[in-house]
Amino acid sequence: MAKHAQSVHEAQAHWEGGLTDGSGRITGSSSGQLAEVPMTWNARTGGDNSLTSPEELLAAAHAACFSMALAYELQGRNAAPRSLDVSAAVGFDPKVGGGMEVSFSELTVKGDVPGISAEDFQEAVQQASEGCPISQALKGNVEITATAELV
Repeated sequence: MAKHAQSVHEAQAHWEGGLTDGSGRITGSSSGQLAEVPMTWNARTGGDNSLTSPEELLAAAHAACFSMALAYELQGRNAAPRSLDVSAAVGFDPKVGGGMEVSFSELTVKGDVPGISAEDFQEAVQQASEGCPISQALKGNVEITATAELV
């Protein structure tokens, strides 16, 4: 049972077989937007880019969350963006002592933001990277970087 929160989002997954020879899929989500999304270990370790992985989903979540956090920061500076294009690259690497770990999330943003200096934009990006709830969830466990460019 989910804990009480203002907003709760859910997803379900199903896996069959062993780790390296098995396969799974995301079977549903509270929005209905994630269903029947296939995944395998090979996709997770970079061998098959035609399927998704938990790290790809984490990258999508981080990019989406950061874009909202940055829009908020810019709006607070009276410089609402025309557009923000954010990408996140999430690393999945061997862990010291065995196993695997999410090692980094590199955010890259290109912003069309009228009326803001490059310096103020960089400051807003830094604030957003710290204020983004996904960044906060990862903080202390995953190296997070954010680079930005005004277009």
